[in-house]
Amino acid sequence: MKITDKIIEKHGLKPEEFEKIKKLLKREPNFLELGIFSAMWNEHCSYKSSRIHLKKLPTKGKQVIQGPGENAGVIDIGDDDAIVFKIESHNHPSFIEPYQGAATGVGGILRDVFTMGARPIALLNSIHFGAPSHKKTKNLLNGVVSGIGGYGNCIGIPTVAGETKFDETYNENILVNAMAVGHAKKDKIFYSKAKGVNKSVVYVGSKTGRDGIHGASMASAEFDENSEEKKPTVQVGDPFTEKLLMEACLELMKDNSIISIQDMGAAGLTSSSVEMASKGELGIELELDKVPCREKNMTPYEMMLSESQERMLIILEDGKEKEAKKIFDKWDLDFVVIGKTTNTNNLTLKYNDKIEGEIPIEALASKAPVYDRKWVKKDVQKNKIDLKNLKKIKIEDALIKILSSPNHSHKDWVTNQYDQSVMCDTIQKSGSDAAIIRIHNKDKAIAVSVDSSANYCKSHPITGGKQIVCENWRNLITVGAKPLAITNCLNFGNPENKEIMGEFAECLEGIKEACDFLDYPVVSGNVSFYNGTNKKSINPTPVIGGVGLIKRLSKPLNHVFKKDKSILVVIGKTFGHLEQSCFLKENYSIKEGMPPEVNLLNEKNNGECLLRLINKKLILSSHDISSGGLIVALSEMSLKSEYGAKIHKLKKFTNLFEYFFGEDQARYVIEIDAKNYPYVEKILKENNIFFENIGLTQKEYIEIEGELKISNKDLFKINNQWYNNY
Repeated sequence: MKITDKIIEKHGLKPEEFEKIKKLLKREPNFLELGIFSAMWNEHCSYKSSRIHLKKLPTKGKQVIQGPGENAGVIDIGDDDAIVFKIESHNHPSFIEPYQGAATGVGGILRDVFTMGARPIALLNSIHFGAPSHKKTKNLLNGVVSGIGGYGNCIGIPTVAGETKFDETYNENILVNAMAVGHAKKDKIFYSKAKGVNKSVVYVGSKTGRDGIHGASMASAEFDENSEEKKPTVQVGDPFTEKLLMEACLELMKDNSIISIQDMGAAGLTSSSVEMASKGELGIELELDKVPCREKNMTPYEMMLSESQERMLIILEDGKEKEAKKIFDKWDLDFVVIGKTTNTNNLTLKYNDKIEGEIPIEALASKAPVYDRKWVKKDVQKNKIDLKNLKKIKIEDALIKILSSPNHSHKDWVTNQYDQSVMCDTIQKSGSDAAIIRIHNKDKAIAVSVDSSANYCKSHPITGGKQIVCENWRNLITVGAKPLAITNCLNFGNPENKEIMGEFAECLEGIKEACDFLDYPVVSGNVSFYNGTNKKSINPTPVIGGVGLIKRLSKPLNHVFKKDKSILVVIGKTFGHLEQSCFLKENYSIKEGMPPEVNLLNEKNNGECLLRLINKKLILSSHDISSGGLIVALSEMSLKSEYGAKIHKLKKFTNLFEYFFGEDQARYVIEIDAKNYPYVEKILKENNIFFENIGLTQKEYIEIEGELKISNKDLFKINNQWYNNY
């Protein structure tokens, strides 16, 4: 087949990239080779627009066993235990085919974890939809939630935490980010780096079909009005087969058979073989007529680019093939030796004993394009919003408006579709600041949380990047966990747009600054560009997934009020920042202004001091103060409790809206038994922590003297009404 300009364009390659391919090959590629370059050089696989910025992130620490560059990150949690985790996007497939897009997103991230030798113990997600009134939103929401629940529930991994958000910026490009967490032993971590020559390359798992061809390329381009035509590029998942594959791989990992192992994810057989060979500085030869296919007359092109699910590529030690095959036969899975490692440093593709393609590995990997794209700093709005000009409302009405909004209404309709307790190690599930999962048969646990804040990142990307790391840090602190490391999923628009590239670069700068200061390294992640339709991009939405350690698990800590007449304390200073706040958005439809300042020193000091108080068992409940401010935090602490709060009259704040709805950072509200208050006060003062005694818990009502009195039963009804009526 003659390679035309139209064919090159259809493969997502620029004319200058095609010229580079010809120079690397010293000839023109054939159709198969062109497809392989398209798969490996797209944004999703090569990170060609983000690589230079990602290198700036802190990725090392005493707790880090494996940072970015492998299937997932690995951290040390002591006692020879390790936690393996990663978050990835499946945005484009989920918009086109919501159920399968979300389901295969879950399946893919699970394979990333158990490929490393870890048994998955938890799933999380961050899902963003358009305005609830938009014609597509309801169907997309139903499909995605069903897909996440359907896959996770069938395979038997609990979905323990997440976030569901709505904003018109996602009307034509939803976000579906899936995170998986697994447990492994430190001495049984498996990697993808190939070693040795003439080693068997083995295909295991499901058969290869025509689903998902060009899936990675599709995820590296913006949508247009013809996006529905891309349905054939969406993979189809089978969780029951994935369960078999997981058990077979984990069984094989018990001995010393495996040299390297790689999930067939984006770009399928192409990316898995190239990545293994590239890391090992070896070549790899594949006999494609041996690839198990479920459809007739599949071509080498289709085999190499298929993204059929539930497949792995394994390189085995000599003589281990027979015993390994027995394991996969037992689990009723394909096991076929389809090639070998070589010393040629080439990807050699044979079909019926004829060489159909031969490409230097380095041309596909290390010599793939890397772009230092032009970008501009965000033009920041500096005009302060004059609150005096706003229509006056009551605190109660403002609170009701927020708690009944789509983004603050309860999410039980979503989370009830997920099995949160399977495996019996979920100690605290969704609805808290962070979920808690026990390490099986041990008295220690991990806490996990995912967070995002697109409005902050849009208004001031550096501050927004810092803020979202800090919010994730706080969410782990509030349940008594020491934050250890993060994974990130960076969702942005078209990187060829210098304004959007500027948002990406500055968000990364903020993330880096916060991670450096908090000793909170990035160990894995994913970049998703081209999120938009017809040149209208989403708001910048970096998602942070954090893991923390609870060394001794006794009674888990959550944010629910525990008893009557406890003392309520706010840690951290309140300045009353309302710009970019939920209060202004929900009550006045105002989205302008700067996000609240992030003081990293205060974040670190306040968080570490609170963690000491929790470890001393001086805290009954705790909650970070974020979206909606103090009054929303207090309401959330009351919603699932028989107790409310009575807040003292505050004389120094003339504007109570600023005090109660301000979204100043580095703040927590904590509940303290009256008998323990002197000890807490002493420790806070000794550590120079700013705090305020704001009132007491009481039966049934949230009350601000002279301003507000509402029962927690009414709050519960208000908080439930949106989802119940949608």
